[in-house]
Amino acid sequence: MTSDAIFEEAPIRRVAIFGGTHGNELSGVFLVNYWQQEDHTEIQRPGLEVRPFLANPRAIEKCCRYVDCDLNRTFKDDNLGKPLEDNAPYEVERAQEINQIFGPKGSPDAYDLIFDLHNTTSNMGGTLILESSEDAFAIQMCRYIKVNGVEVGPQPQGVLRADILEKMRKIIKHGLDFVQLFNSGKEFPPCTIEIYKITEKVDYPRNKNGEITAIVHPKLQDQDWQPLNPGDPMFVTFGGKTIPYDGEGTVYPAFVNEAAYYEKQQAFVKTVKVKLSAHGLRVC
Repeated sequence: MTSDAIFEEAPIRRVAIFGGTHGNELSGVFLVNYWQQEDHTEIQRPGLEVRPFLANPRAIEKCCRYVDCDLNRTFKDDNLGKPLEDNAPYEVERAQEINQIFGPKGSPDAYDLIFDLHNTTSNMGGTLILESSEDAFAIQMCRYIKVNGVEVGPQPQGVLRADILEKMRKIIKHGLDFVQLFNSGKEFPPCTIEIYKITEKVDYPRNKNGEITAIVHPKLQDQDWQPLNPGDPMFVTFGGKTIPYDGEGTVYPAFVNEAAYYEKQQAFVKTVKVKLSAHGLRVC
């Protein structure tokens, strides 16, 4: 493949927008509710079917992350393909329902594109998570959204902030605009974007009983995407002792002190900067 290669892909015809995969992340919940009940026009695009959808209604009703297990971790083949037992977790049952509505996953009948809206309590800004580093369409769309400029700050669980809701709304607008431009015949030249690749998950320091013995250091708190160098403060014990980062090179932490990840034994993730390239695109 040459650097100036242009590939043709089929048009995007059906797009889903999920809110409430985690029931206490309210920006997506309220946006989807608005698009379902009040005004669908802002997400309509010519020749495109866009369906807003509340993914986890029981968790939304309780304003909790999930009821039985994390819905965002259940869309695996072994969950989607097995017969449901009477005592099956609610989110596994729901994942199978969603797979039938918008899939089956990997089949020609599946929706072309899904936007899954989430909030984080970490200071991560407007973060786009790529499912595949080899998906040229997704890379091109992320570049388009990034060029149009969106920043989103942290939001507590179970809380709604107008500024964050509106900025999430802009992300969806830019994403749908990109799809419309692609479908209308606009050619997107090859591009390269800089991304952050997760390399390792870091847990809090713990004692032999599994209890947390140190918390995120104030100099690391809210510093998502900022360089963490060897020797920089990373944790601080309850007695005031600083635990420095002892890695061999600079990393860029993300999901720093995310509230939902305490149960996953994760204080933050290490990321490194890498570049992703995508070939050019036009509709066939």
